[in-house]
Amino acid sequence: MKPHKHPEHTENVWLALEIGNSRLHWALFLGETLYSVWDTDHLPESVIQQLAECQTLNDLLEKNFPSHQRTNEQEGYGDNSLPLFASLPPLLVASVVPSQTAIWQAYPNTHVITLDQLPLTGVYPTLGIDRALALWGAGKTWGFPMLVIDAGTALTFTAADANECLVGGAILPGLGLQFTTLGQKTGQLPLVEIQNFPSLPPRFALNTTEAIQSGVIYTLLAGIKDFVEAWLQLFPNGKIVIKGGDRTFLLNYLQALYPEIAEHLIVEPNLIFWGMREIAKLL
Repeated sequence: MKPHKHPEHTENVWLALEIGNSRLHWALFLGETLYSVWDTDHLPESVIQQLAECQTLNDLLEKNFPSHQRTNEQEGYGDNSLPLFASLPPLLVASVVPSQTAIWQAYPNTHVITLDQLPLTGVYPTLGIDRALALWGAGKTWGFPMLVIDAGTALTFTAADANECLVGGAILPGLGLQFTTLGQKTGQLPLVEIQNFPSLPPRFALNTTEAIQSGVIYTLLAGIKDFVEAWLQLFPNGKIVIKGGDRTFLLNYLQALYPEIAEHLIVEPNLIFWGMREIAKLL
């Protein structure tokens, strides 16, 4: 692989920000190359103002995001040092939290991506921009028809046909949300943490904690299996990509329980950034 050239100016350098319900997801692009990704908590307006006052990208990253990590796409740079960028790059924002979207207007050269900027057809007004961008990024990367499974706070299914037209999808509570709801909304059931059971629990449990694990996990996996099978009946050559914070848990469970389903899944955590990259090409 040929080494990437360090840019001498910032025209092809830009930041992507996905504002999620609980976290901020960041990416630094050098042209179409994803150089670095990292997450942070939601930031107060005072911190965003400090970001806006930074003079260079290096200053912004060093002072505010010291733990940002490079991706595997950065082969050829040779070390972990960033090229010296002269000024702050443009910021592309995709947000599902309107209150956060508003305060990011303080950052100079901000572009908020909206549904009408996506070439995806057949979308409805309340479709989440995160779902739309992930679908668009997956389809442009691996081809349409495309089904995206997002295993995050909510578990979502979003699909488009070969004509890049939205087929539709579904939304249900994700793994963590189901466990939290049972623990918080009932008087007798314990709060179960997903990290405590990396392998499949007994299907027929003899204690309350494992009964909760069994009920949530096996029904969730059965639901994923049903959606994947329905998708492949509609589009036998359709692709399926899974993303989201619980993707590794769910993929491991599916490999153990339904290996024929797991083999159809492409794992890619940065789908929304691929979608944002496609939009950046159009700007």
